[in-house]
Amino acid sequence: MGVLENRLKIINKLSVKLEYYKKSWSISVKKQIDASANDIWKIISLEGNLNYIHPFCKNNYSINWGGKESKDVLEYLNGLKFIREFKLWKPGTGYSLLIGTKKGKKSFVEWEITSENDKNYLCITVFPHYMRQYPKIFSYMPYIIKIKPHLTKYLESVIGGLEYFIKNKKKVPKNYFGHHEWFSKK
Repeated sequence: MGVLENRLKIINKLSVKLEYYKKSWSISVKKQIDASANDIWKIISLEGNLNYIHPFCKNNYSINWGGKESKDVLEYLNGLKFIREFKLWKPGTGYSLLIGTKKGKKSFVEWEITSENDKNYLCITVFPHYMRQYPKIFSYMPYIIKIKPHLTKYLESVIGGLEYFIKNKKKVPKNYFGHHEWFSKK
């Protein structure tokens, strides 16, 4: 078997594994960013980038950085620590990762840079682990009432933090877009 066939086999195996994480309802936020796609990529692929753009980040440090085997830690303002394990790394376009506590359940997250009509956008999509094991018919109401509003606010704040960093050339202040029930200090 050649190198190309081996790579395709690995990619197919990874795709099947990641499909499990997409069984839950997803939440996406997409926003136009007034910067080149290359500049957006440089920021979101920078080691420790959440220290600059994430309004609920106390600390973001890497365990391993540079490509699809990247792994880092995101410590929130309230002390909660999540590990981000990068699964797909598409230079200039985005990445996909699993996020969660060290031994806990993981949510699947996709960061994607797109261009439409000479404008650049960043879209972050989260497939939360919450109620993933249940049929969607049972998880719909908790998703609509609890998960979607909180995660939408969260994602709007993270993308807003990127936009703030690009415009002001300085890191976004803590809780800049308001307190977050799940991640701000209580």
